[in-house]
Amino acid sequence: MIADVLKFVRKHLDDQLRAVMEDSPDEPGADKVVFVDGDAMDPIVFKSGAVSLLLINLEEERGLRSAEPYLRREDAGRAQRVQPDIRLNLHLIFVARFKHYDTSWAYLSSIIGYLQTMRVFDAQATPGIPPGVERLVFELATLTLAEQNEVWNALRTAHHPYLLYRVKLITFRDQTSTDVTEISTIETSVRRLP
Repeated sequence: MIADVLKFVRKHLDDQLRAVMEDSPDEPGADKVVFVDGDAMDPIVFKSGAVSLLLINLEEERGLRSAEPYLRREDAGRAQRVQPDIRLNLHLIFVARFKHYDTSWAYLSSIIGYLQTMRVFDAQATPGIPPGVERLVFELATLTLAEQNEVWNALRTAHHPYLLYRVKLITFRDQTSTDVTEISTIETSVRRLP
């Protein structure tokens, strides 16, 4: 599911940048948003003339846990025993690497503008959203200078113009469930002792 979400985000933003940005004279028709090359990860290499998308962190969203995490109700109302849902937030970094510094920021500004107006992608309104994903919410994340230093040191590369977004919420649901016998009535009786 995570791979499907990453592909969706890359394609969606690539289509948006193709619509608003001019083609590069060096590579007309080339992708505007790309994944990093898996063979060039140590040190990481960002493609020149594009915005690279990289997942740098996953975090579990624990604030939305159900009061009864092992119980789920079907649409028909029947109770089922399941493993608790796992809800994840993705931290995506968009790194722009262009020959001209201002071009990098033009691309990143376009992404900010688009995600400002389209913060939420949901299954009803967004065609192509991966199956099983109800919605994706994009939040721009800001790092302190020390945190930025840690990120770029971990990537083992020079600092490039970038954006960091937190994408909420990917939910992994237990697909194997067992029916639960519910207690419908409780009878109590009182007996007097002699």
